[in-house]
Amino acid sequence: MTELSWKSRLAASIPKDMAEEIDVFETQIELRKQGKIEEKLFAEARLRRGVYGQRYDNGKRHNGESSQAINFPCGELTKGPDTVWDAPGMERIKIPYGRLTNDQLDVLAEVAEEYSDAILHVTTRQDIQLHFVHIEDTPDMMRRLAVVGITTREACGNSVRNITACPYAGVCNTESFDVRSYANALTRFLLGHPDVQDFGRKFKIAFSGCKDHACGLVNIHDLGVVAKKRIVNGNEERGFEFYVGGGLGSVPQHAKLFDEFLPEKELLPMTQAVCRVFARLGEKNNRARARIKFLISKLGIDEFRKLVLEERKTIPADPRWHALLEDKHTLDGVGLYEEKPLRPGKVLVDGNFSDAFKRWRATNIRKQAQDGYVVATVRLPLGDFTSDQARVLADLARRHTGDTWCTTVEQNLALRWLPEADLPEFFEALQKVGLDAAGASSIEDVTSCPGTDTCKLGISASRGLAAALSKHINDRIARAELKDPVKDLRIKCSGCFNSCGQHHIADLGFLGVSRNVKGRRVPHFQVVLGGQWANNGGSYGLAIGAVPAKSIPKTVDLLTDTYLAEREGDENFQAWISRKGKTEIRGLLKELMIVPEYDHDRSYYTDWGDPREYTIGDIGVGECAGEIVPLAMFGLAASERQVFEAQVELDKGNHQLSLEKSFRAMLDAAKALVQIENIDITDEPEHILSEFRTRFHDTGLFNDPYAGAKFANYLFAAEKRHKTSANQELAHQSVEEAQLFIEAAHACYDRISQNQAGQYRGN
Repeated sequence: MTELSWKSRLAASIPKDMAEEIDVFETQIELRKQGKIEEKLFAEARLRRGVYGQRYDNGKRHNGESSQAINFPCGELTKGPDTVWDAPGMERIKIPYGRLTNDQLDVLAEVAEEYSDAILHVTTRQDIQLHFVHIEDTPDMMRRLAVVGITTREACGNSVRNITACPYAGVCNTESFDVRSYANALTRFLLGHPDVQDFGRKFKIAFSGCKDHACGLVNIHDLGVVAKKRIVNGNEERGFEFYVGGGLGSVPQHAKLFDEFLPEKELLPMTQAVCRVFARLGEKNNRARARIKFLISKLGIDEFRKLVLEERKTIPADPRWHALLEDKHTLDGVGLYEEKPLRPGKVLVDGNFSDAFKRWRATNIRKQAQDGYVVATVRLPLGDFTSDQARVLADLARRHTGDTWCTTVEQNLALRWLPEADLPEFFEALQKVGLDAAGASSIEDVTSCPGTDTCKLGISASRGLAAALSKHINDRIARAELKDPVKDLRIKCSGCFNSCGQHHIADLGFLGVSRNVKGRRVPHFQVVLGGQWANNGGSYGLAIGAVPAKSIPKTVDLLTDTYLAEREGDENFQAWISRKGKTEIRGLLKELMIVPEYDHDRSYYTDWGDPREYTIGDIGVGECAGEIVPLAMFGLAASERQVFEAQVELDKGNHQLSLEKSFRAMLDAAKALVQIENIDITDEPEHILSEFRTRFHDTGLFNDPYAGAKFANYLFAAEKRHKTSANQELAHQSVEEAQLFIEAAHACYDRISQNQAGQYRGN
C-alpha cells in the first residue's frame, strides 16, 4: 500500500477539525525546513502541538545507553530540499483528566514502538510523553492518535495545558460528586478557544472531588476547583470552591479563593472570563512574570475578582456553556463518557495468598464507593512502561473492567471497577510482565521529572536519584527497617528550580543544584522540608541546605529514623519538623553536606545513573584563581547562612525580619561575585547593587543560559520591598527568590572560574 493511500484511508477516520490542524502543522514543518517561517514562530507552533526539544549531552534513557551530544528539533537550519533533522525530541500527548480507553492504550503502544523507543512515560499532569521522536514523523503519529480521539493540541506552549482531575472521581468514598463530566466539558470548551490563544505563559487547571485529600492538587494550579454541595430551600445544589493564582515553578504561590461557591452552570463562563482577563492584562514580555499568579499578586485578589466579574457580564452568551455540561461523550465523540462495570462486583474471600500479593494488595488497592469493586494502581517506576506492557494492560482491562484506565499525577496507572475477587488473577498477570511492584503512593513510589536525562534545563539527575532512592527504600522495607508512619511519606525530585517533580509539596523534596568544590563541579540536591501533599497540596516546603547527590539516601535515612525515634504519639512528619525546628534539622545534616576530597571518593563527583564525571573538564587553578576562590566561596557560604536564617525567622512568624534577611542574603551573594573583580567593595547595599548591576547585570554575565536576567531581577525587586510591611506570603516568596538568586550566583561563579582556568591554561 502506498503512503498516500495509507494516509487517505486513515484520514477518513479522523474528525475533520483534527485532520485540518495536523495538515497545517505538516505544512509548517515543510516551510520551516525551507526557511520560510521564522524559528520563533515555528517554535510556538510546534510547542502547541506538543513537540518539545530534548537534551542529549547527559542523555541516559531506560536501557542505560548514553546518547550523542546533539539537540532537537532544529538547531541551525539550512535552506534547501536536503535539510533533515537528525536529532529526535519529545512528543507530549494530552490525556484529559487521565482517562484512557483500551483502544487508545493500544494505539499509544503502537506509536511508541514505531516512532519512539517503545517507552511510554506518564507525567505529573496525567499526560503521556514519548521521547526520541523525529519531528518529521509527528504529523503521521498525530493522525494515528486522532483516530482514537487523542490530540496533542495545546499540550505545550502558552496555552491551557492538560486539565487534570482526581483519578478516583466517580468511585471515591469521600467526594462531594463526580467531577469528570465537568473536567470533560471544560476541556472541550477551551481546546482551541480564541480567548485562550494570547497568553504570555501556560495555564494549568485541576479538578478535585474533595478538599482534604490530594486529589487534584488544586492549590498548585492557575485555576482549580473543589466539588461542593449546598442545600438551598430544601434542594441540593452543585457547585465549586473556585481558586485562582496557584503555581509551583521557581517561586511557588498558593491559589487564592475566588468564590466560596460557584454554581455549576457558571463554571465554563467564569473560567472564560478569567482567561480573558489573564490574556489582556498578563505579562507578555517578561516570561519570568507571565503566569497568572504574578498578575493576581500585582492586582490583589479583590481587584482581580472585580475585573473578572466585570468581564463575565460582557461575554456574549455561548450555548456550549450548558450543552457541554449535559453531553456525556468524550472529547472526540468516541464512546460514552459514563463508565459501566464489565463484571458484577464481588468481594475477595480470604485464601492462601503469597506474601508478594498481600503486600501489593495492602498498598496498591483502594476500595471503591461501590460494593465489591476496587481501584488497582499499577505502579510504574519513574512513570515508565513499555509498549508490550501497555498491550497487556489493555487486554487485562478488556477482560476485567472495560475502558476504565486512568493515569495519575503520581505517574502511575489506576484501573477502576475491578471486582475484588479478580485481584489474584489480575496480580498474576502483572507479575508476568514485571508490573507487580507494591508501594504505590508511598515513600518508595518516588516521583521525578526527567532531569538531566532528557531535559535541557536539568541540573542534576533527578530520575537517577529517584531510581536509587526507590531501590534503597525498598531494600529497607524488605529488611523491616521502616515503620508505617514513614511508609506513608511522599518523596519527589526535581532536576532544577522549575519544580516539575513537585518537590515543594512533598514530605521530602529534593531540588537539583550544582556546587563548585575546589575547581570541580559536584551534583547536589537542596533538601526541601515542610511541604504537604494532602489537602490538595496544602503547604509548600522550603530548602534548608544543599547535600551532595550521593549523600541523599543517607539523608533520607537520617531524617526518617530521627523522626521515628522522636515522634510523640501520632505526630505526623510535618508536625515533627515544625516542633524540632529547621535549625536543628539542618544541624543533623551538617556532616552529610561535606564533599570528600576527589582522590578519596570520586563517586561524589558523578551523578546518579551516569558514570561520567559531573564536570566539563578538569579546571586548573592558577595563582589568580587561587586568590579569589576562598573569598568568593566564603561570601556565597555567608549568603546561604543568611537565607537559612531568613527561613527560620519565617517559621517563627517574624515576617519583617525574614524579609530583611532574604535581601541581605542576596546582597552577600552579589558582593561575593563583585569581589572577584573588586575586592574593595563595601557592605553598603547601594554600593553592592551599583557594582553588581554594572559588572554582572548590564554585561549579561550573571544571566542564566535559560532564565536570562530573571534571577538578577529578584535582587532589584528585593531592594525595593525589603523595608515594606511584610506578611507571610511575601516573606515566603522572598526566601524562595533569595535561594534562587544564590543558586544563580553559584552558577555564575562556576562559569567565571572555568573561563579563568581556561585563560590560565592558554597562557
